[in-house]
Amino acid sequence: MRRPTLFIALFLIVTAMSCKQDNPLLADFDTPFQTPPFHLIRPEHYRPAVEAAIIEARAEVEAIANNPQPPTFDNTLAALDRSGKRLDVISEILFNLNEAETNAALQAAVREVSPLLTDFSNDINLNPKLFERIRAVWDARDTLGLTTEQAALLTKTYRGFEQNGACLDEASKERFREISRRLADLSLQFSENELAASNAFVLHLTDTAELAGLPASLISAAELTAKERGLEGWAITLDYPMYMPFLRYSERRDLREKLNRAYGSRGLTEGEHCNQAIVKEIVALRIEKANLLGCKTYADLVLQQRMAETPAGVFALEQQLLEASLPAARRELAEVQEFAKTLGFTETLERWDWPYYSYKLKNARYDYDEEELKPYLSLDSVVKGVFLLANKLYGLTFVPNNNIPLYHPDVRTYEVYDGDRLMSILYLDFFPREGKSGGAWKTTFRSQYKDGDTDVRPLVSIVTNFTKPTANEPALLTFSELETMLHEFGHALHAMLSECTYQAVSGTAVYRDFVELPSQILENWATEKEYLDLFAVHHSTGEPMPQELVQKVIASRNFTAGYLSLRQIGLGLLDMAWHTVEKPVEISVEEFEKQAIGHLDVLPPTAGIGTSASFGHIFAGGYAAGYYGYKWAEVLDADAFELFKQRGIFDKETAKSFRDNILSRGGSEHPMVLYTRFRGHQPSVDALLARSGLK
Repeated sequence: MRRPTLFIALFLIVTAMSCKQDNPLLADFDTPFQTPPFHLIRPEHYRPAVEAAIIEARAEVEAIANNPQPPTFDNTLAALDRSGKRLDVISEILFNLNEAETNAALQAAVREVSPLLTDFSNDINLNPKLFERIRAVWDARDTLGLTTEQAALLTKTYRGFEQNGACLDEASKERFREISRRLADLSLQFSENELAASNAFVLHLTDTAELAGLPASLISAAELTAKERGLEGWAITLDYPMYMPFLRYSERRDLREKLNRAYGSRGLTEGEHCNQAIVKEIVALRIEKANLLGCKTYADLVLQQRMAETPAGVFALEQQLLEASLPAARRELAEVQEFAKTLGFTETLERWDWPYYSYKLKNARYDYDEEELKPYLSLDSVVKGVFLLANKLYGLTFVPNNNIPLYHPDVRTYEVYDGDRLMSILYLDFFPREGKSGGAWKTTFRSQYKDGDTDVRPLVSIVTNFTKPTANEPALLTFSELETMLHEFGHALHAMLSECTYQAVSGTAVYRDFVELPSQILENWATEKEYLDLFAVHHSTGEPMPQELVQKVIASRNFTAGYLSLRQIGLGLLDMAWHTVEKPVEISVEEFEKQAIGHLDVLPPTAGIGTSASFGHIFAGGYAAGYYGYKWAEVLDADAFELFKQRGIFDKETAKSFRDNILSRGGSEHPMVLYTRFRGHQPSVDALLARSGLK
């Protein structure tokens, strides 16, 4: 029986190796810094590349599992972390492009390889010989003299195997495999439906009367979008840089309503892009998965490796914040409603009215319009600003490199240095397009790790959907987009400054409720005059942003803080509602959402509008039972930034401590240990409530 198996294995290896000659994904990348050769990769390359890389990775894992030597940390845990590197790179390229620059052929490739990757992952996690070796090292952990990073890798690996079915009996393991395959497929379907639903809608305007109230910048962008779609007049899409400004400025309430309903009904409306059945099936399968592993709910399972630890820990935090946010949001709504009356609006404020009238009140109260800021926030100025911040805090420099292959002409690439030492390659991809998912994110094409004496540096990418340039003006960002850039750049710093040995705990491979600390803390600089003065200059005159405008930005930063906080709390509680149910949901997605968080909505409910069916973070991303982490990390970032405020926002010593204790350490130690080492104490909500004006 062994000879045919060996023969087949050898045949597959020889076949896979022969693919290297004409498959760029399987060859050594002959590019600057071994960056992906995007100019050579075609959709048809992915499946054979993944198949070949799985064969290679499987052989590496089998060698570990069948090692005749007694299990040690190095020959088992470290060896497992070193395995499958080619497969990691290929997968990162494929799935990153599927979010940033997808098309029908690429989506088909993802659907083809996703089951292969899921099966391979299950084969590793459910390999009894491999888990036996890992458990032997785990049982002896207190006698091995492990470093903190080695101990963290051992804990993460052992707990990961437990949570992925290693302790199950054979029948349960087979069911676990089936669930994993189906969940992977459903998440892909969810993401594809969300993107398709967003792309399918356009608000086509043909009459100048429909432009009433819109700023010139939005009109120009809408005209350009219409031309790109072969339309006359103007086109407003559901891309956020068009969606939110339209709601803020348009005097046409009927059009605001139409756009808002389209945005809120993505994935919810029955039809080919509907996600309702997918949501309920995902939730049901996650419950079954949790039950197989001895947990009552999916949240119980997930939170075992989070700072919050239990659903009760999440709810305790949310309740503290809710007690301050809900009354504030109600007061803010009353203020906006009263202000709207002074403008002749006598009806009850609806969802499509809130952005319009709250923004008018903000302008009246603080005597400025965010459109005034945009000339001082050109994309080039903002990029300069974030690079300057990284330089002043951490001594980093950024050198453009035009020879690195790109997956789209809009992408920019930089070499990132600390002195003479290369820290990372950075990709920046700013503008919306049909093949790009909405929102903003940081990702990697290669994570940091050490291969013997070689420090493999990361390939990091920031992807956004910022306001596009027009025929007459460069890309001029809103203040919110500046904050978004700082947020994602904070994630990028976490990846670029990593100094770990093992890939599984490097960079942003940390607890989900800790990963947002490096990103959210960087947003604090957006309202610091000393920082804005460094880069915020008029794109055509070069004049610095007037000091009175800077002061207006700072003075207005807590406007509707209660409403915004309540919105984020509601999303976290909606996520927890889906993942603390103990049996499949039978009511509609819309009704479930209403029951879960309807009591938090200070605006009237609107039929046919919801969040769940387009909530990609929890149904197509990695935030299931973890979306609360944004508020959790807000508590951390507010407390941490207080130290910068006390010592100076560019204080080198404080920045070095943050880098040494947080940014460079990844998940090499428990996050609360890392945080208290930096801050000197555990955080409380007080700093966040004070910063938000809610205390």
